[in-house]
Formats: sequence, structure tokens, C-alpha cells
Amino acid sequence: MQKIELRLATADDVDTLTDVFLRARRMAMPYLPSLYTAAEVTYWLTHIVLPGSRLIVAHMADAGPMGFSAVRSGQLDHLYVQPCSQGCGVGTSLLADAMKNSPEGLRLYVFQRNTRAREFYQKNGFRLVELRQGSENEENEPDAVYEWRP
Repeated sequence: MQKIELRLATADDVDTLTDVFLRARRMAMPYLPSLYTAAEVTYWLTHIVLPGSRLIVAHMADAGPMGFSAVRSGQLDHLYVQPCSQGCGVGTSLLADAMKNSPEGLRLYVFQRNTRAREFYQKNGFRLVELRQGSENEENEPDAVYEWRP
């Protein structure tokens, strides 16, 4: 198996990252409403996430982006992996990088029904700090708050 490589995202990655985001969400969380078109997600990644976050892309030498993470001010805002690349260490590599580059710790929000993600974060040292009813997110879906401290 080839080594997973990480690098800072560029504007050239945004179309592929849009695809990763939409596919991963549909597969992992089919219960979520589809609030935005692909064009709107691309705009958001280009104008909000890319300039405001440490946006990291995971890829292999002979493949395009397989996943990405976005960290902003001690918060892991996004970690998405292409469905066909899940279970291969991509998410673990992205999370390890986020933790390494967040010496004060990380906080994240995950939907309560996303049990696979919750188990992943718990396995990697995050602890549950709060369960919320969903009024704080645009999907109105109950979520959970996790924290990791070095």
C-alpha cells in the first residue's frame, strides 16, 4: 500500500474537495437534509474554508484527493474521506496531523447519529463533553461535542 501524503489545499483542489464533502456526507449521514448545491459548497470551500482554516488534503502519489480536514482556532471543523478510501488510514492521518498542529487541543462537533465518526474520535483520544439537541446547527440534527487535550 502506498503512503498517504498530506499537503495544504489550494484553490485547484476545491472542485475535488466538493465531491469528497458531498459523497462522504451522503454515505455516512443519509438522514441529513441536502441544504446546498454543489456550486454553493464549492463557493463556501473557496471563499470561507480555504482562506479561514488550515485546510489539509490527503492523497497518494498516483491518486487525487482522498479526503480533507479543516482546523480553525482549535476547532476541527471538517474531516471528510471519500467513501472508497474509508478504512485505509486517510482519516487517521488527517486527524493525527490536526492534533499535531493543535498543541492546545481540539474541539469538534459531530452528529449524534453518526456513530462511526463518534467511535473514531473516541478511539483517537477525544472525550464527549456535551450532547446538544440540534438547535445550534443548520441541519437541526442533535449533535455531540468532543474535546481532545494533549
